[in-house]
Amino acid sequence: MVRDARGYSVPMSEQHAGQPTAASQIPDYSATATGAIDTVIAATPPDDVRLETAPSAQPLVTAPAPRSRIGLVIAAIVGFILLALVMLVVLAYLFVGLGAAGVIIGGVLALVPLGIVFWGIRWIDRWEPEPRGALVFAFLWGAGVSVLIALAVDAEVQNLIASFGLSATGAEFFGAAIQAPIVEEVGKGLGVLLLFFAVRRHFDGPVDGIVYSAWVAGGFAFTENILYFGSQLVSSDPGSTLEVFFIRGLMSPFAHVMFTAFIGAAIGWAATKPGRLRGVVAFLVGLIPAVLLHAFWNGVLFFVTDFYGYYLLVQVPMFLIAVWLVNLLRQQERRITHARLSEYAAVGWFHPQEVDMLSTSAGRRTAKQWARVNGKSAAMETFIRDATRLAYARQRILGDRDTIGAQADESVLLHSVAAARHALRTPSA
Repeated sequence: MVRDARGYSVPMSEQHAGQPTAASQIPDYSATATGAIDTVIAATPPDDVRLETAPSAQPLVTAPAPRSRIGLVIAAIVGFILLALVMLVVLAYLFVGLGAAGVIIGGVLALVPLGIVFWGIRWIDRWEPEPRGALVFAFLWGAGVSVLIALAVDAEVQNLIASFGLSATGAEFFGAAIQAPIVEEVGKGLGVLLLFFAVRRHFDGPVDGIVYSAWVAGGFAFTENILYFGSQLVSSDPGSTLEVFFIRGLMSPFAHVMFTAFIGAAIGWAATKPGRLRGVVAFLVGLIPAVLLHAFWNGVLFFVTDFYGYYLLVQVPMFLIAVWLVNLLRQQERRITHARLSEYAAVGWFHPQEVDMLSTSAGRRTAKQWARVNGKSAAMETFIRDATRLAYARQRILGDRDTIGAQADESVLLHSVAAARHALRTPSA
């Protein structure tokens, strides 16, 4: 008996004469991509492993029949339609208040900080990318629903302030340091909480929560920046637009992301535990530091005389600490990937070399380089993506969260990974 290219055991008689066995065709992903080293000879697996991975053996996981997802599809369609309608309302508000020139020029300027933010999100989300549909939903929620909530509340609060006869300075401070932090973080956080309920099978930890919250916050900041930049353009001092763009667009593009990241990380932690109520509790817990940081960020500007000195001494260190914390969480993702895939390797689904490759950034880079040289880039991308998702499906099972489709996902992903490996081993035409 030998193992075929999918990791299954087959009789030696089924091998073509003179053809190398599948075990000798495992790509050496750790080798340089020069083509000098293409394969590595794998040790023959022990008898018990061959029995467990044979076609006639009992499957590693007996998966339940996949649930129908028609309800989720319908809900997604309805959700995107509602988001589109909200976006139309927000755009109408912007065009009425700023005019076409203000919206267009403000929108072009707002693309710069948006690009910076999304580059940062891509770095965070590189290890286990989230579904694009969920990310688009998060962005539209931030750019539309969160903004509409803020605008609606602001109109009511302004009427209330007027009735109390608060001074202009007091009203401005209240709006910036109290109203905006509470209302905006609630509006953004509700979008993350909604995704927690809608895409639980793609919500595996604090990093995922940070990614979703960053997309929501990025969308909110994009619309808000259009409003700020456009307002400066149509004001009596349009020359100050560049200064506002420099401060908001270049010096602090990640401000909203840092605020809402507390909510995302808290909900992401709740996603690692069974039960839905934890998500609501985590939302309320994460909301506290998000509001406080937002209030500090806005409120301190009323008392600081040297903004640029304050920026260097306070805001830059805060940003660097945030990057450090996110990097620690990303390292945890690597450890989970290695631990879970090692369990599959123990029963024959992965070669140990593949586990080492899949659980390190350097290993993945080298593997992708090897794939590019050998014309296997698409198969390698699939192999890495589905193996990582498989690790997190296993993590959900171990965390008693298999009721959200983990076993069904595991079954599908095991065979998807085997098919991708087969494509990697098959010589290019």
